[in-house]
Amino acid sequence: MAGVRVSTLIEKMNLKSFLPTVNTDNIILRHPDINRPALQLTGYYDHFDEERVQIIGFVEQEYLMQLPQEVRYECYEKLLSKKIPCLIMCRSFEPEERMLEIGDKYGVPILGTDKTTTDLMAEVIRWLKVQLAPTISIHGVLVDVYGEGVLIIGESGIGKSEAALELIKRGHRLVSDDVVEIRKVSDVTLLGSAPDITRHFIELRGIGIIDVKALYGVGAVKDTQSIGMVIKLEDWDREKEYDRLGLEDQYTEYLGIKVICHSIPIRPGRNLAVIVESAAINHRQKKMGYNAAQELYNRVQNNLRKGSVDII
Repeated sequence: MAGVRVSTLIEKMNLKSFLPTVNTDNIILRHPDINRPALQLTGYYDHFDEERVQIIGFVEQEYLMQLPQEVRYECYEKLLSKKIPCLIMCRSFEPEERMLEIGDKYGVPILGTDKTTTDLMAEVIRWLKVQLAPTISIHGVLVDVYGEGVLIIGESGIGKSEAALELIKRGHRLVSDDVVEIRKVSDVTLLGSAPDITRHFIELRGIGIIDVKALYGVGAVKDTQSIGMVIKLEDWDREKEYDRLGLEDQYTEYLGIKVICHSIPIRPGRNLAVIVESAAINHRQKKMGYNAAQELYNRVQNNLRKGSVDII
């Protein structure tokens, strides 16, 4: 399972390290949830998940400060001896010297922030869930079209990058070309991004690599985007039946989540950028409750019923 270094957490959350001698690069977080060790401070350690980030908030701090000194030091010893990944003090609380000594003894980073406990918990959980989400890499192009994440897939050389470039020229934003990293951040959401090494680059056969951010500006790129639909490009096949109405949605599946998928046949003269734009807008309309194919079907049915009445 992938992990996140505590040093990365410190950097992203702008945390203060009270024990800079502890090497946080070697401590890996593998659990997206956090824990406020209120019960543990009272001595109850059954079912304690020591892999989680531990946070001391206002209630825990007030409880500790009311304890006799020796009892409080015992609480520090018991908690920090569990080899927790780190302990974060919220609301600008300063750790006691004894806590720092015990943290250094067991190699547990003691961190601090001026944020409230609730705000920090929400930020850490949201960020860790994205970083530790199940991830796959696929061959394709991800573009933000009118706010919809459109994943364009197909055989190598079929024109995915060229379609993405035309969409960028029309004001849309590139997320990733060639390789798309897909993360399952919830039971209904897939988040796409580019590998660090290829971010903002597009490969065009016959031309080479171009830097979209440098050529078209920062408004033409985006780091991450939720995937709302898939466009599958394929060679035109006269023998194949293609969907011409769209009454029934077709799906493809990534990481157990189904995503609407449209198969687009490629032949000379078809403007892929316009087709992708239309598909994105139509998808948004459907989410807002309007289905053009269903509207056409209803009109046809109404006309048929009127014709039957006239005949009678």
